[in-house]
Amino acid sequence: MTIITNKKAFHDYFIEEKYEAGIVLEGWEVKAVRDNRINIKESYVIIQRGEIYLLGCHITPLGAASTHIRPDAIRTRKLLLKGQEIVKLIGKVERSGFTLVPLDFHFSKGKIKVQIGLAKGKKQYDKRQTEKEKDWQREKERILRSANKQA
Repeated sequence: MTIITNKKAFHDYFIEEKYEAGIVLEGWEVKAVRDNRINIKESYVIIQRGEIYLLGCHITPLGAASTHIRPDAIRTRKLLLKGQEIVKLIGKVERSGFTLVPLDFHFSKGKIKVQIGLAKGKKQYDKRQTEKEKDWQREKERILRSANKQA
């Protein structure tokens, strides 16, 4: 079940490969994510010292959060992947000019997971072309629906 999707990532990047990663969250963050108080629009993924981190992900704390914990809404969160996947990603990001972006948060077997994408940036004309294709698909569906109603 999908919690939130990063539509901006699909608009700004060509997604080459997708990976599912675990995420290290505190208790109040899990409760806030379950309550859909999360924004990943401006977030991105970095690699430091052989580990992968999610930056810029905003999780708004609940009003009834614990009194003895000071919630940090935009803290750096560690992502959990297998060693060989991390090595593969490091190679592609450093050599090939790819970047890592979070695509969505979802539940998998009761755990919160992040889908990250190995992405290459789109140029402005690529974005316009994608919009034209979406508009044409919408128009085609509209024409088919009206033709089915008349038949």
